[in-house]
Amino acid sequence: MKVRLARTAGFCMGVRLAMEKVLAEANKAEDPIYTFGPLIHNRQVMKLLESKGVRTVETMEGIRAGTVVIRAHGIPPGERKALKATGLRIIDATCPRVARVQAIVRSHTRKGYTAVIVGEREHAEVIGLRGYAEGPVHVIDRVEDVEALPGDEPLVAVAQTTQDAGIFEEIRQAIQERNPDALIFDTICDATQNRQAEVSSFAGHVDGMVVVGGFHSGNTRRLVQVSESAGIPTFHVETEEELDREALALMGTVGVTAGASTPNWMIKNVVRELERIRSPKDSRFSQAVLRNLLRIFLFGHIWVGLGAFSLTHAATLLAGRPPDLVHPSMAALYIWAMHVLNRFLDRGASTYNEPDQAQFYSSHRTRLVITGLGAVAVALMLAWTLGITVMVAMAGVSLLGIVYGIPIVPVRRRNRWQAAKIKDVPGSKTLAESLAWGVVIALIPLLENGGTAWSGVTVSFFFVLAVVYVRSALFDIFEVQGDMIVGIETLPVTIGERRTMQLLKSVLAGCGALLLGAGLLGAVPSIAYYLLLCVISLALTIHTYETRWLYPGLRLETLVEANLILAGLVGLAWQPAS
Repeated sequence: MKVRLARTAGFCMGVRLAMEKVLAEANKAEDPIYTFGPLIHNRQVMKLLESKGVRTVETMEGIRAGTVVIRAHGIPPGERKALKATGLRIIDATCPRVARVQAIVRSHTRKGYTAVIVGEREHAEVIGLRGYAEGPVHVIDRVEDVEALPGDEPLVAVAQTTQDAGIFEEIRQAIQERNPDALIFDTICDATQNRQAEVSSFAGHVDGMVVVGGFHSGNTRRLVQVSESAGIPTFHVETEEELDREALALMGTVGVTAGASTPNWMIKNVVRELERIRSPKDSRFSQAVLRNLLRIFLFGHIWVGLGAFSLTHAATLLAGRPPDLVHPSMAALYIWAMHVLNRFLDRGASTYNEPDQAQFYSSHRTRLVITGLGAVAVALMLAWTLGITVMVAMAGVSLLGIVYGIPIVPVRRRNRWQAAKIKDVPGSKTLAESLAWGVVIALIPLLENGGTAWSGVTVSFFFVLAVVYVRSALFDIFEVQGDMIVGIETLPVTIGERRTMQLLKSVLAGCGALLLGAGLLGAVPSIAYYLLLCVISLALTIHTYETRWLYPGLRLETLVEANLILAGLVGLAWQPAS
């Protein structure tokens, strides 16, 4: 079955910020953590938070210590005041968009306006908004309700941030006709409007629509309504277990979208199950064959090995050394083995980041461990052919690669150290991985007999460092939700996704300038100009992710790995001209 995943699916900004705050606190706090009401409307996420010691409470009665988190939907001022009176530490996870609506209601009702809230009366966000009205307030959700509004009072109207855009527009027009002087603010969140518009755009292009999200989530239910209004057969599910496989099997192309409080791993689970459903419209050699091949290459880290081989070939030419097969093979085996062996130490995060990959590793555990260790042994034998010094260096780097993910701080002293493993040091994963690639690909060959220009080696090392740093950081961004859940402080977890993206763009700009400058100065061969294609390709990959042309998954992750293979192809194309 062909699946079209909406670009806007998944956590909205407000939910993401709320989750980041709670998970950051849960991963370090020793005192109890409470959320005042459900943090978000997603039962699976709330169960996950509960497993991490975060309890949901509706009253603070009897609670004397700990931290309380204000839910993303916000709360009325009276409840906020009562929370402060408890003396507990308070973390405000109110969505910034909701806080803006609260400010509008408070500001204008203080000036004598009567507030009108377009939304669900019993929704947590609306209950909070009503509390900010310092005067009369009316809650409506149908255009017919406009007739009951006072006609001789100044009105200020706002919308629940997850309200249906079409319904709000009808009500807005009705209010203006009845009261031309009314102040009307379209406070529907951009994320909500974009999701609803994208769902409508699927009409005529898909045979059905699956909406993933909590049954109690207002914005998710509205996505269902928008889809049904567009004439699309629609299925609302919380998990993949609720998919109507018999009905879906009759469809050729199915769209998938998700509510603002639906995490990535739940969306991936649903997409994976949909892709496994065979449709009568599927041919015998359908896209499923290609998808399974991509799955094996990606989950088995075959792309990583091919990328290391290709990058080593390009780096060899950039350093001014003659090409060969030994160095690329040695680097590919080592890097492939380290990715396979270290992945087993991240099983907790992969359960959320990539459930399908976690299942793949569970099914092939013994085989992967044996082949990983075998790859290290073969890499060392290849290093031996290059000299004892090279073999000792490779053995040392291999040992460091394995130690990187193993606890090295004694158990009795771990309460004094935030990081029990090297990889626990905040933001270290991306840098350590890129340094390992740079050392094996560009620096270890210096230990062989024979002169090599330092200018070429230096440029080669920093080229590899930059390319792998961007590659690794992109995967960290794709996996940020799972890493936050298990407390792995990768670069995007530590400094945020936006700053990480800015850093990666700066790294690529610096790498491009280095290649161009070194080429113009004659410090490296002319392949430096051609390798600018890799820099441009990585920049386009970042753009593809930022614009959501591709969602994190098989295709986007394969595209990231393809940038390294491109370097090898550039080297092959350049060689005859050299």
